Amino acid sequence: MDDQPEPLWGTPEVARYLQIPVATLYQWRHHRYGPPGRRVGRYVRYDPDEVRRWFTEQSDGAA
Repeated sequence: MDDQPEPLWGTPEVARYLQIPVATLYQWRHHRYGPPGRRVGRYVRYDPDEVRRWFTEQSDGAA
């Protein structure tokens, strides 16, 4: 049984998951929109579970 947490995602992984350009993700972050990311030094990292949760919350109001 592997109890290791899932690795954090960088901007390219989140953009790939959401199927959007990396530039769009940067723009969203600038406007305080999109999945929550955290700075780790000079990098922005995303918790995959939070990205999925954010995506699901967006989907709930779309229909």
